[in-house]
Amino acid sequence: MSSISLDKSNSHVVVIGAGIGGLTAGALLAHRGYSVLILDQALVPGGCASTFKRQGFTFDVGATQVAGLEPGGIHHRIFSELEIDLPPATPCDPACAVYLPGESTPINVWRDQEKWQEERQKQFPGSEPFWQLMATLFDASWEFQGRDPVLPPRNLWDLWQLAQAVRPSTLITVPFTLFTVGDALRLCGLGNDQRLRTFLDLQLKLYSQVDAEQTALLYAATALSVSQLPQGLFHLQGSMQVLSDRLVQSLERDGGKLLMRHTVEQIKVENGKATAVVIRNQKTGEVWTEAADHIVSNVTVQNLVQLLGEQAPSGYKNRVEKLPQASGAFVVYLGVDASAIPLECPPHLQFLYDVNGPIGENNSLFVSVSHPRDGRAPEGKATIIASSFVDPAQWWQTEDYEGLKEKFTQEAIARLAQYFYLKPETIIHQEAATPRTFAHFTARDRGIVGGIGQRIPTFGPFGFANRTPIQNLWLVGDSTHPGEGTAGVSYSALTVVRQIEEEARGQGAGSKGDRTARGFDPA
Repeated sequence: MSSISLDKSNSHVVVIGAGIGGLTAGALLAHRGYSVLILDQALVPGGCASTFKRQGFTFDVGATQVAGLEPGGIHHRIFSELEIDLPPATPCDPACAVYLPGESTPINVWRDQEKWQEERQKQFPGSEPFWQLMATLFDASWEFQGRDPVLPPRNLWDLWQLAQAVRPSTLITVPFTLFTVGDALRLCGLGNDQRLRTFLDLQLKLYSQVDAEQTALLYAATALSVSQLPQGLFHLQGSMQVLSDRLVQSLERDGGKLLMRHTVEQIKVENGKATAVVIRNQKTGEVWTEAADHIVSNVTVQNLVQLLGEQAPSGYKNRVEKLPQASGAFVVYLGVDASAIPLECPPHLQFLYDVNGPIGENNSLFVSVSHPRDGRAPEGKATIIASSFVDPAQWWQTEDYEGLKEKFTQEAIARLAQYFYLKPETIIHQEAATPRTFAHFTARDRGIVGGIGQRIPTFGPFGFANRTPIQNLWLVGDSTHPGEGTAGVSYSALTVVRQIEEEARGQGAGSKGDRTARGFDPA
């Protein structure tokens, strides 16, 4: 197909938020000829995938691993279009070593499919019907997703993209659309396998924000399978910041502009159409209004409603207000002597300390450990980042914030010391972040992380669309399909770019024009 050439130099797009989703959308739009301005209130770009430095150590703020770098993966596709190099990275193998309560031998989530099959058969005898079901659903879902469907569809073009992605081989997923992982376990006769359920609860909390009983099965099939070849998880050389740095370089090379420490205080709406944003320069206090043809919001859906204020459509606002409470995170950052790290320590570990406790509130820890000479620590040193999901409410309601923070810090270090050699002489630097920390530095509502939870009512076809009810106002990031992680938010950015391009074609050519975005024709 040939695409219609349009002059986009006068089409101005404002992107709110310089997280990976916003940077990806902005860089793609600038590369396709749009005038782009990205605004963020933080000190550095990257959002929850940015970094900070202390005493020679570089710490990843939130995200510590990347999917989608393999050929055909979302980052590979986007970086290829932008004509920039992918950052150097090493595969995570195992993707994670999971320690259940009272157990000294981990469950290793291997990258090699045969090794992972052997591992799970050894660890969970009789569970293979469940894993085979997951593999079947993953294959069909991955094939479907690879054709760039728009979920959920909001107009005829979106619906056409969705219809084009469907094949007879993908229809096997349809009967399982309303299934949760808990339903699948019962279907396979594994409803009472507490050890398997505990493992799934731990892993799914990382990806879906909720446990196996609540996680949508089709989402889980991808989340639990993407660690294996030919996909996989990767550890970036240097830090997570290199991902956003390269997107910024592409943006600026193509004429786009990024302003950090600039807060968007309001989205202006006239006659049902987003027309401008109100911006405040944090350094000077200057406030001005920036007109835009399109506004791309790389913020949580809760933040989006706040930015709209009285202009937020009542139905949209009510839906957001009724969402279950999203999770926050408590994170401990440690700079240590290399002697604190056990030999052959995997890059990512997960610990559950009490099988009867909740998954979170320091009861479980997801741990990322730097590699020698990966750019995160001086020679002979290492970083340990340990995070636990927490209820944000207590961090805003407590009368002794510093005391609560210290309590969580000491509990986390004590639990980490069961695996790492953590003594005063091996800990060089330590600090912690809470939901209030994340709220301050990322501006995410109440410091929530990871999106809105991949339950049946909020995943995929039932989730929040990239098209908002307000014309020319778009939503990218982990509140939309396909969810959290740098790969997920990048996919949502690509979807928005394709939708904006289609509107430009329709307005500029008087017809629907080419139905596939230039450079991303589905196979």
